[in-house]
Amino acid sequence: MKVFVTQVSNDIAGTAAVFDQPVGITDPPIDELLDKVSSKYALVIFAAKRARQINSYNQQVDEGVFEFVGPLVTPEPGEKPLSIALREINRGMLDHEEG
Repeated sequence: MKVFVTQVSNDIAGTAAVFDQPVGITDPPIDELLDKVSSKYALVIFAAKRARQINSYNQQVDEGVFEFVGPLVTPEPGEKPLSIALREINRGMLDHEEG
């Protein structure tokens, strides 16, 4: 969501963007993610499971054990496993079964 401020100068009103859209859980947008699953609850479970897999993978890298698949997208510095999982879901890189 952008916030606009009206500026009045010489009887001419204009608008200018003050803030950019926040990043994080809103990128990718929730509406796009909900198109990939049947409900918001399924999205939460799907993303949480994948985030746990990514977290386990990161812990196992030091041990040389690779039981889980690592991130399928290039993680940003300091990006959380849940954000990575949501980006993977949005790009259609993962399959899941509900039930």
